[in-house]
Amino acid sequence: MTILPGMIAHFDVSREMSLKAVEAAMTGEQKVFLVTQRDVEVENPTKEDLYGVGIIAEVKQVIKLQNNIVRILVEGLSRAVLLDFTDRAEYLEARIEACEEDEEYLPDNTKQAMVESIQETFGRYASVNNRLSAEIKRQVMEIQELDKLMDYISNNLPVRYEEKQKILEAVGVSERYQVLLTLLLNEIEVNAIKNEFQAKVKQRVDKHQKEYLLREQMAVIREELGEDHTESDADSYMESLKKLKASKEVKDKIKKEIERFKTISSNSSESAVARGYIETLLELPWKKSSKDNTDLAYAGQVLNEDHYGLDKVKERMLEFLAVRNLTSKGESPIICLVGPPGTGKTSIARSVAKALNKEYVRICLGGVRDEAEIRGHRRTYVGAMPGRIINGLKTAGVNNPLMLLDEIDKVSSDYKGDTSSALLEVLDSEQNNKFRDHYVELPVDLSEVLFIATANSVSDIPKPLLDRMELIEVTSYTENEKLHIAKEHLLAKQMEKNGIDESKLQISDQALAMVIRSYTREAGVRGLERKLGEICRKVAREVYEDKNRKVRVTCQNLERYLGKAKYSYDMKNEEDEIGIVRGLAWTSVGGVTLEIEVNIMPGTGQFQLTGQLGDVMKESAQAGISYIRSISDSYHIPKEFFKENDIHIHIPEGAVPKDGPSAGITMATAMLSAITKTKVRADVAMTGEITLRGRVLPIGGLKEKILAAKNAGIHTICIPKKNEKDLEEISSEIKKGLEIIPVERLEQVLKIAFVES
Repeated sequence: MTILPGMIAHFDVSREMSLKAVEAAMTGEQKVFLVTQRDVEVENPTKEDLYGVGIIAEVKQVIKLQNNIVRILVEGLSRAVLLDFTDRAEYLEARIEACEEDEEYLPDNTKQAMVESIQETFGRYASVNNRLSAEIKRQVMEIQELDKLMDYISNNLPVRYEEKQKILEAVGVSERYQVLLTLLLNEIEVNAIKNEFQAKVKQRVDKHQKEYLLREQMAVIREELGEDHTESDADSYMESLKKLKASKEVKDKIKKEIERFKTISSNSSESAVARGYIETLLELPWKKSSKDNTDLAYAGQVLNEDHYGLDKVKERMLEFLAVRNLTSKGESPIICLVGPPGTGKTSIARSVAKALNKEYVRICLGGVRDEAEIRGHRRTYVGAMPGRIINGLKTAGVNNPLMLLDEIDKVSSDYKGDTSSALLEVLDSEQNNKFRDHYVELPVDLSEVLFIATANSVSDIPKPLLDRMELIEVTSYTENEKLHIAKEHLLAKQMEKNGIDESKLQISDQALAMVIRSYTREAGVRGLERKLGEICRKVAREVYEDKNRKVRVTCQNLERYLGKAKYSYDMKNEEDEIGIVRGLAWTSVGGVTLEIEVNIMPGTGQFQLTGQLGDVMKESAQAGISYIRSISDSYHIPKEFFKENDIHIHIPEGAVPKDGPSAGITMATAMLSAITKTKVRADVAMTGEITLRGRVLPIGGLKEKILAAKNAGIHTICIPKKNEKDLEEISSEIKKGLEIIPVERLEQVLKIAFVES
């Protein structure tokens, strides 16, 4: 123990040397020097075994007890430092030096603040420590002298002797104040945490005891009433099993699981796992189907009402319905809608479900990397659950819903397995009648499910997966199609969303066309819908402020609602120029025209490409220049020309990355134009890959490219001969006013593009 100044304490003395020391003190001034041992177990301590600071105490009383033990009562007087021991052998006699407190000057208001701070902190400590008596709390609040207050609190704190020793060693008032305050705050925190844990444990124990008692009481009440047919969970599962439409194999499995569930203690963690598994199996629609719509005319009407255009998709759905009606079964097709964002792929699936009267389930596969998301987790894992396909069936409640696999090109794989491979069985009509989910462990028939997948790009879908699906391309919309979609669908939807009555807002066709052309640049209509929403919000505010106001949006006042126009099409050049040719390119938001510029400069035969071009595009340029060099005689190009001149190809908008082979013939034409100083027609655009022998190979995205050319005011377009078949699928509305010439060789392109001198 540690004695502090002002503290009255008693303790027993039994060591021979200590007894003699007490006797010697009693014959003199009755004072002893008390210092705490570092280690209690040391019988004969040396100076190193003791703390450096102790206390001079006055012996108040000595009582002899049995077994040669003496109990003494002491009062702590003042601090002193232990210097060393004398040579006396009978008892420990020490040389000490009294600790003279520095007369530390503290203003009265500082002392008062310190007193109040200690009292407040002690009050908080007393609130979380129940071992302090009411008398101690009262005394602490009454003492106003800083020294006395600190000594009183230090003496009455129920803390270990090591903590009290720290207070004893703090000689100065400020130092002692800091040590005491730190100790109090630490004790508050420790006691608060301890009390919180005790409360939680008590609450948990009380809850378990209450539940146990209630269960026992229920069991006794049932016994007394003689109720043998009380419906437990297992009994309710059995009732559900009787009503379930499923095969014998499934029913036997569920029955076996229910019997096992009965034997498991309700407090066991295994009980929750078994319960979840049984409920999942009972909720699955094993043989529960919804009745498909057989009215072809109604289905066609729904599809046409919901979407403008998209004829191929509508046609395929009506074919499916016709086959289903004729055969009363019909294999469900697996369709993949591929196209740029915002072209209505997801919404057409919802419309198809409505037209066919099927339940609609959307499964978003974007960013799914774990195979278990598709196939489910094995039941041995904690928190195991079925995959998304089985969950989709559970949500639908029937075994023949329309299941939309959204963003199928965005699935990826990691160390947990390949997600796209897990989809192979799901999307194979030969295998999916016995699809096995790891959680369910029973074959589930997916052959009745109508799967529709959506993707932005075919190139990102693995080939085996692509092979199992029927591709339908949802291409970019023309301006005319966007105008119809805006008028017939988007505007009404946004007006309803923003609370605007039909009579309050009118947007002219010219204004809508201007929104499409100057405020959006996209393949779909998502951005267009946002712009219409923006107009509606501004009109909503005007209508709210003036109830009688009617707004008509025209080209003249459109800027007031949408601000300055954001986009303008790169129109064709006014004049025929040398070394400048217009190419056509496909992007994820539709087609664009690219102006390719070539300059010839005196040099050393260097070939330079700029405009942030990809590797494929650079190689196309190399192939083009090689072909030009091979036919240089035909165009009377001197043999030294390529050694004495540098060729620089640049494609403007240098910050935008460009790649692909379809600008091959454009770059070759521009280079030959610059080399031979021949002008190129400004109203001609072209697309096609070039070979070393000057052949023109087919390209993709033809519809988008022709649309871009038309918007730029181009009259003549050169396309690869092998793309001629794709022209049949492009509507006459797009081709109207355009001369589209299929070409097989670069010589044909040059005849069309070059201006005859």
